[in-house]
Amino acid sequence: MQNKADTELVRRQNRGLVLAALRRSGPLARVELGEETGLSPATISAITGDLIAEHVVVTAEGEERSPRSAGRGRPRVALALNPEAAYVLGVNIVHNHVTLVLADFAGRARDRTQLTIDTYHADREAFGPTLGEALRSYLAVQGVERERIAEVSIAAQGVIDASTGRILWSPAFAQGDVPVSGPVSEALGIPSTISNDVDRVAQALNWQDPKRFGGTFAVIFIAHGVGMGMFIEGKPFGGAFGAGAEFGHVNHIPGGALCRCGRHGCLEAYVADYAIYRTLENLPPDLPPTEINPEPEAMRRFEERAKAGDERARLAYRQAGLALGYGLARLIAIINPERVVLTGSGLGAFGLMEDGFNVGLEEGLVPDLRRLTRIEMMPADFDLVDVGILASALQRLDREVFAASDHRPVPKPSRRSGWPLRPAAPTLVGR
Repeated sequence: MQNKADTELVRRQNRGLVLAALRRSGPLARVELGEETGLSPATISAITGDLIAEHVVVTAEGEERSPRSAGRGRPRVALALNPEAAYVLGVNIVHNHVTLVLADFAGRARDRTQLTIDTYHADREAFGPTLGEALRSYLAVQGVERERIAEVSIAAQGVIDASTGRILWSPAFAQGDVPVSGPVSEALGIPSTISNDVDRVAQALNWQDPKRFGGTFAVIFIAHGVGMGMFIEGKPFGGAFGAGAEFGHVNHIPGGALCRCGRHGCLEAYVADYAIYRTLENLPPDLPPTEINPEPEAMRRFEERAKAGDERARLAYRQAGLALGYGLARLIAIINPERVVLTGSGLGAFGLMEDGFNVGLEEGLVPDLRRLTRIEMMPADFDLVDVGILASALQRLDREVFAASDHRPVPKPSRRSGWPLRPAAPTLVGR
C-alpha cells in the first residue's frame, strides 16, 4: 500500500512539473519538456499522453508552435495548455473600485472590467455579499457558467489575514475586519482566496522569471501608500496568518507624522505621495491622510519645482528617500535578500529621492551587507497586480487540481482567444 502511495505521489509531482514547464515556457515539444523538467523521455511520453487524453494539454497550432522547433527535418509537435480546461476570476480591490480579470487556463485574459463600488463607506458585514452578487452578475453578462470558474483570486490593499479571508485594515475601507473570501465563496459556490496586492506583485515576478526571482527577494511598491511582497528561499512569505511584510508601517520616527493606519511615525507617512504633498503644502503632520488625495498632475508639479531648485521641494523628496533608505537597510540586515525591486508610480520621482536614499542605506547598513543585495527599479506597471492575482490561482490549479488524474472532466478545446499577460522587465539601478 505504501509503495502505491509513493508511486502516486511521484506521478503527481511529475505531472506538476510538466504543467509548470508548459505554463512558464510553452508551447514545448516533448524533447524540450524533458530538458525543462529533467524527466526521462518515457516519463514525458506517458504524462503528456495522459494529459492530452484528459484535454488538459493540447497540440499547439500555427504561430503557437515552439520557436525552438525550427530547423531541418520534420518539425516537432509542440504541446500547450488547453485554455478551456478551466477559468479563473481575478479581483483587485482598491478605494471605491474593483477590477475584474477573467482568464483562461493558459493565462490569457478574456475580459477586464472595472466596477465602481463604494468600498470606503461599505458596512463590514455587507461588503462581501455585495461583492459576491456583483461577481454573479458579471459572470452572467459574460455568459460564463459558474461551474467553469475554478477559483476567485482576490487582492486588496492593506493588512490581510489570508487564513480567515478577512481584510483587517485597508485604506480602501473606513471599517476594519471585513470578511471577503468567505462571503464570495458562499455567493458563487466557488473557492476563493485573498492576499495583499503587493504580495501578488511578488508572485507575478516569480511566475514570469523564476530563476531571477526565485530565491529570497522583496518588491516594494510606492504610490499613495507603501507596500511590500516577499519570497523567502523560493516561497511567498506572508507570516503566520498572511499579514506579514507590512514594510510601509514599520516605524521611522517615533511619535512622528500621522500615517493612514492611524499610527504616528510610519515609514509610509514620509514616503507616500500624500506624505510628500502634506510637507510641500505646509500642512500639519497630523492631518489625516484620508483628507489628502493628491492628483498625479499635482505631484508632477512638485517634481518640477524640485528639479528647478526649489529648496523646500528638494528637501521633501530627500526626506522621503532617507526614510526609504533607512527602512530598506533594516530589511536587508534582517533577511539578506538577493535583490530588492522598487516599483510603483512614486518612483517617477526617484531621481529626487536618490541622494537621501543612498545616505539612508549607507548610514543604516554594514557596507558588506549592502554589496550583497542588488537593488532594481521597475517602471510602474499596475498590470503586475493582475498578473500576480492570476498566477497564484493558476499555479494552485496546476499543483492541487490537474497534477492529480482524478480531477473533474475537462471539455475539448474550441477556438482560442485573448492575450497573454506579461509584466515589464526590470532595469537595474544603483549598481
